Amino acid sequence: MFRAERSNSTLGSGFSLLELIYHSTVRNIRRTHGNAVIGLLLNIVQTLMLVLTFYVMFSVLGLRGNTVRGDFLLYIMTGVFLFLTHNKAMSAVFGAEGPSSPMMKHAPMTTAVSIASAALGALYIQVLSMVVVLYIYHAAFVPIVIYNWVGAMGMVLLSWFTGVAIGLVFLAAKPWAPDVVGVLQQIYSRSNMISSGKMFLANNLPHKMLMMFSWNPLFHTIDQARGFAFINYNPHYSSWQYPLYVGLALLAIGLMGEFYTRQYASASWSAKR
Repeated sequence: MFRAERSNSTLGSGFSLLELIYHSTVRNIRRTHGNAVIGLLLNIVQTLMLVLTFYVMFSVLGLRGNTVRGDFLLYIMTGVFLFLTHNKAMSAVFGAEGPSSPMMKHAPMTTAVSIASAALGALYIQVLSMVVVLYIYHAAFVPIVIYNWVGAMGMVLLSWFTGVAIGLVFLAAKPWAPDVVGVLQQIYSRSNMISSGKMFLANNLPHKMLMMFSWNPLFHTIDQARGFAFINYNPHYSSWQYPLYVGLALLAIGLMGEFYTRQYASASWSAKR
């Protein structure tokens, strides 16, 4: 009597799933702050603060000579935007609602919807913040020119994708050892401040230092993004294929791990968090 009508066709089921992901994404975005505009402004302020911090640091330490020939602030922003997109996506997926969440008691809701909405919510906020910051800088200060904006945007999406894949691996392992996995996730997130390579160019690094950073997929996407953004920079020691393959491999591992973990879901897991 009170059962909701559902379409049995593949197309209808697909649209129902997309609608569910949309509403879950909106709920996920508004969860951080009741007012969506204020939530966006807080994220923009965080982005601006990080950009200004690196600008001051580069100026004080005299590192501006090691950057790309071109707009200095755009050079900083290419690193900061991708760094934030990667880390925010990883944190959002890692904090997504698992199989023991009360939300999973509602019939249409699944962990896949929860993970997808967390990932899309993080992407929406970061892309919107990035566009606003770039527009303000372009309109109010210096007109900027991005050599290949399609390729640069592709690296933003690739940074997001690898962040989602890594976050999914951490999410699958979290119920088994919440404290240990939480510490490992924080260590990886903090290490990206240096290992992401947003403060230097791969072409300027000696071989010994290059080997210390080339394992990180974010290092490759940032270096490739600068190659797309600046006509004067051609990255030789990074590739966009490496983060793509690593992201696909980690996504497969994360999905298998999440499926296995879901088979042993217990209400007591929520108390461990």
